[in-house]
Amino acid sequence: MLKVGLTGGIGAGKSEVSRLLVGHGAVLIDADRIAREVVEPGTPGLAAVVAEFGPDILTPEGTLDRPALGSIVFADPGRLAALNAIVHPLVGARSAELEKAAGPDSVVVHDVPLLTENGLASLYDLVVVVDAAPRTQLDRLVRLRGMTEEDARARMAAQATREQRRAVADLVIDNDGPVEELEAQVRAVWAELVRRAETG
Repeated sequence: MLKVGLTGGIGAGKSEVSRLLVGHGAVLIDADRIAREVVEPGTPGLAAVVAEFGPDILTPEGTLDRPALGSIVFADPGRLAALNAIVHPLVGARSAELEKAAGPDSVVVHDVPLLTENGLASLYDLVVVVDAAPRTQLDRLVRLRGMTEEDARARMAAQATREQRRAVADLVIDNDGPVEELEAQVRAVWAELVRRAETG
């Protein structure tokens, strides 16, 4: 089994790279999706988040109000650290279960948005970083996700710098261009991942 950490800044195109890698045969473990699952209604995760941040972070239906929580944690590094201390261990435990279920010859890709920020590079056999220029990220967040420019800049500022991410990368996928260029790069990265998995 080859354990790959996949990361990239918000708006860099990491989700698209994940999708393409799965198309080639990767087993994907998506930390963001797991992070949502561990705070669904009725979970110990959600109970712990409410205990830390109060009932105002719930919708009337009893689900987590992500925008309300986001407005608290993205403006305050201490509050963000408190949230991460609750969610990250839960995500780690579930990720380990899913990895164990993958076959011994699998290329397991862990999609981890905050890999660099949380110093997790050493957990993987190699790290793939999806990289895009800040102007590209900003454009995608405003144009494709409907964020305000201020909101987008705040989200970007809360993450590691481009240089910090590239410093932990074994392989870099440059995603400033069109999707055809991205597909070709992902094919090449997949070939390298398979080669490394086979050579152990």
